[in-house]
Amino acid sequence: MMKVLIIEDETTASENLIAMLKEIDPSIEVLHVLESVQQTVRWMGANPAPDLIFMDIHLSDGSAFTLFDQIDVQTPIVFTTAYDQYALDAFAVNSIDYLLKPIKTSELTRALEKFRKWGKADVIAYLEKMMKLRPGAKESHEYKQSLLIPNKDKLLPVNMDEVACIYSTDRKTQVYLKNKRVLDYNRSLDSIIGSLDPARFFRANKQFIVARDCVKEIVIWFDSRLLLKLPIELPEPLFVSKNRAAEFKNWMTQFK
Repeated sequence: MMKVLIIEDETTASENLIAMLKEIDPSIEVLHVLESVQQTVRWMGANPAPDLIFMDIHLSDGSAFTLFDQIDVQTPIVFTTAYDQYALDAFAVNSIDYLLKPIKTSELTRALEKFRKWGKADVIAYLEKMMKLRPGAKESHEYKQSLLIPNKDKLLPVNMDEVACIYSTDRKTQVYLKNKRVLDYNRSLDSIIGSLDPARFFRANKQFIVARDCVKEIVIWFDSRLLLKLPIELPEPLFVSKNRAAEFKNWMTQFK
């Protein structure tokens, strides 16, 4: 029996993947569905390794590749994503396969067949290549202490102590400071979150990274989401989803 782990932050996508796996091979056991890098770190630290992982590259708290900064992954991976620009990154780590959403049954079948053909030597070689993804930053635990933000014809240094949250849409990213100043920043949240101290900053959802010391009130919403209140005005309400609420509450109390 093949035991698989699914790392996917879109419920519809994970449900569709489970249904397709069961259709292809009813004996496949889905151990768990995780939605973020941090959930995956905790789950893999507390459970036996699965046989195979299906992992979306774009997760709720950042790029899946940041997972390799935090733990030694001992399981082959099939990467899934709706964004084909990530293909080269996926192939660079010698993944079992790369599936572009919406996933087709024929492509999923191909990925499973490819995995089944791998022998022990193939898996060992794969894991050796995966280990090379571990950057020196993991050992030194160095995180950004400041951001250099372009401002007209200058670069404005912003200490991370000044940052209340970082907000992003499809069009732009903005850094919201505790003094209520808002600065445009031409980087995605995915590229930012991995360089921030996880004890101080949390990826609340796909739009927001929030500083822990700026969370002044947590409101339990009617659908079990958490509404975060900050001492500054935001462009839209800052929610933590129901599925990430427990992770957020643990984060708020875990670090000193």
